[in-house]
Amino acid sequence: MNDRSIINAPDPDGRGTWLDHYLPENQLAHHHGPTRAISLSTIRGILFRQRWLIAAVVVAAAIAGLILTLLATPMYEARSSVRIEPYGSFIVEGQDLDRGIASNQVYDLLSTQMSVIKSRNLASIVAEELNLGERYDLLGAEIDESRPPNLSDQEWIEAKQSIAASILYGSVNAELPDSNWIIEIVYVSENPTLAAEMANAYAAAFSGFETRENVDTNEYAQTVLRDRITAVRERLRDAEEAANAYARSNGIIVQANIGENSEGNITLTSTNLSDINARVSAARAERIRAEQRWRSVQSLPVAQLPEVQGNPVLQNLITQRTGKRAELAELRQRYNDQFPEVQTLIAQIETLNTQINQSSGDIKAAVRNEYLVARRQEQALQGELNAATGETLQEQDRQVQYSALEREAQALRDQLQALLERFNQISTAANVQSGMINPLDPAVVPSSPYAPSLMGNLGLALVFGFGAAAGLAVLREALDDRIRSFEEVEEKIGLTLLGHTPFIEQSDLDYEESNRFSSLMEAYASIRSTIDFAIPREHNVIQLTSSQASEGKSTTAVILAELFASVGRKTLLIDGDLRRPAVAQLLGIERTDAGLVEVLLGHTDLESAIISGVHANLDILPVGEIPANPTEIFASKQLGDFIDKYRNDYSLIIFDSSPILGLADAPMLARRVDGTIFVMEANRVHFGQIRTAIKRLKAGGGKPIGAILTKYRALEAGQDYNYQYAYYQYGKND
Repeated sequence: MNDRSIINAPDPDGRGTWLDHYLPENQLAHHHGPTRAISLSTIRGILFRQRWLIAAVVVAAAIAGLILTLLATPMYEARSSVRIEPYGSFIVEGQDLDRGIASNQVYDLLSTQMSVIKSRNLASIVAEELNLGERYDLLGAEIDESRPPNLSDQEWIEAKQSIAASILYGSVNAELPDSNWIIEIVYVSENPTLAAEMANAYAAAFSGFETRENVDTNEYAQTVLRDRITAVRERLRDAEEAANAYARSNGIIVQANIGENSEGNITLTSTNLSDINARVSAARAERIRAEQRWRSVQSLPVAQLPEVQGNPVLQNLITQRTGKRAELAELRQRYNDQFPEVQTLIAQIETLNTQINQSSGDIKAAVRNEYLVARRQEQALQGELNAATGETLQEQDRQVQYSALEREAQALRDQLQALLERFNQISTAANVQSGMINPLDPAVVPSSPYAPSLMGNLGLALVFGFGAAAGLAVLREALDDRIRSFEEVEEKIGLTLLGHTPFIEQSDLDYEESNRFSSLMEAYASIRSTIDFAIPREHNVIQLTSSQASEGKSTTAVILAELFASVGRKTLLIDGDLRRPAVAQLLGIERTDAGLVEVLLGHTDLESAIISGVHANLDILPVGEIPANPTEIFASKQLGDFIDKYRNDYSLIIFDSSPILGLADAPMLARRVDGTIFVMEANRVHFGQIRTAIKRLKAGGGKPIGAILTKYRALEAGQDYNYQYAYYQYGKND
């Protein structure tokens, strides 16, 4: 079975032909298509389509950056530096307790010092030391013009001093390199001399700030500690006297608790209780052991006791009894029990049994007696423990108050010891400076401004320009829903792509159409082949339409008709656009007075209206006179009769109909033909338009079978520059 027989075969489920199964009616309504990730071709297409917008925004940003740089006031930057010694230069013992820090806290210390440099407090100190409230090089000569009328001279000086501190606060910065402990103080000003002066003043003020802070802190700490030591001493004396008086009045005798793991003091009563408790525990353990031993042997036969089995005397008696029994058994084989020797052995065996039973019973009684003794000892010690416990509980009630008094006294002792140690450390290190902050390099007057930076501003402007351009480009792409690529036809519209044609400049169109090996004609040849294998022969009446005018449907209809005719298929090309017919013009022939309308109305027959000779196997039926009511023509029964009458006379009948949107002609014609092919111009028609057109077509009973994408631009779709041309020119240079 060949390919064409497969195409024409009926659908196995009995619902129609292969064409009906391959092109379901609800293909568009239920097609959503897979979601595609952003690919390199997508980005390349966006960049190409929005290239002028991107270029305009970037150029505008660069120009704006240049203008702002030229208009900006030059700013000078002066730098002084100070060295930080996190561990200080410790001169006396104990001073490191104030200055020493852990190695993992050095960065926190440096960050704190940088915050001090940028603080309002240090700015106020610098402004006060330099008397900036009366200097116009920082505030400007026009500062006095803004003086409020209700301020006195002194108040105005203080106000200007505050303004100067605010200016310093906003102009200073501190920087810390990664590889050392040197902080750079940076001051920015329009005056280079003033910038250097302020940077050096900040370094000096920062170093002096630490000295003043240390002296004030040490003096204040000594005064506070001295007062606290006096108060704690008095409280400790009172607490110790109260604890001793209470112990004397209640007969509490305290002795030191000796031992590696012992803490605090204990009383004699508690010591006695502890000893008795230990003895009771030992007696209880012994009683439990003896009781368990007795319980285990109480119900056992005497012979099974381990003590019996391990006793050598009993084992000797048992051995003798066993021997006597063996002799008795041997004599009884020859004599009866009346024989004297037999009676003697029986008497000896009875004696041995008595001795064995008596010894075994003594051993079992000894186990029971051991248990009874252990129980009586436990009971006696338990009574003694109960008595000692009562005495201890009574003492504990009295000791609660004593312990509270003693704890208070001990806490005061510890507090006094800590205060004395701290006072000695501060007193020793009070007047010795550790030198943690030391000025290093003074600031010099900058010779050139550091800002504005032309290259930096241009670079920043370009970054913002590219960002804004990218945002605008994406926004435009999001708002633009025009069809650009092959994938979008099938994924977003749901129609099978029958082929596409490349974009041809108007000046090259005649050459492309006349050259059968051109990229345009090769594209149409591929489309013709696809249509030839996609449509069964008995469904030979097709319609070409578009959503709007000038998308290339008439050109496509004419070229496809010529190509079908060139392969030997007798083709009838009908100009079905009764409003703006274009077939005759495209073929370069004159439109006759008799055409499709006249044939349908019965004014003439088909043979008289068709134009032959343009191409072998090709007949052309133009419009003729343009009717006043095109819709009624397509709605008439005569159109259906015409198609049924001439269907078998031609291998293929092609209708070039009018656009769908805004007109009812194409949807009414679609119900008469076997299938409709949509012609869509790339980069022009919108998804919404083509969806509406297909919906209208299907609502009127039309059967869309595929789409042709015309005027396809590879770069607009994100493809390589030579994609569309190399695709159709394979082998031309071979």
